[in-house]
Amino acid sequence: MFNSLILGAGFAAGDILFQLVAFIVLLALLKKFAWGPLMGIMKEREQHIANEIDSAEKNRKEAEAFLDEQREEMKRVRQEAKAMLENQKQMADQQGQELIEAARLESERLKEAATAEIKRERESAVASLREQVASLSVMIASKVVEKELDERAQKQLIDEYLDQAGDQK
Repeated sequence: MFNSLILGAGFAAGDILFQLVAFIVLLALLKKFAWGPLMGIMKEREQHIANEIDSAEKNRKEAEAFLDEQREEMKRVRQEAKAMLENQKQMADQQGQELIEAARLESERLKEAATAEIKRERESAVASLREQVASLSVMIASKVVEKELDERAQKQLIDEYLDQAGDQK
């Protein structure tokens, strides 16, 4: 009777039972030889991907830390450059003040030298004028002695000599 049972379109129950047993055996073999290694590979792959994600996260954090470090370094370099520029500006201002002071001192020295030269020239001119007045006085006195002049004539003679001395300057 077992063979006589026909299910559907020409399948016998024995065949179905045989196929069911063969399928179960096949599943057991697949589980033992294929499913285990496949799941192991899947676990390894999952672990590898997790490691890659962790590594990428670690690299991202390191990159952010490096970027922050570089930003701080740039900030420090900018501050140093600013300080150097300020220092150079102060040095230039100081040198400019020193040059101005040196020029002022030099101009004062030149002014004093010119004043001393003018004083010497004036003293020389006064001495020369005194010599001329003295020589004129001697000439006038000698002329007066040569001529006995009255007071009006002497005054006229002195005025003439003084006019001549003024023209000689």
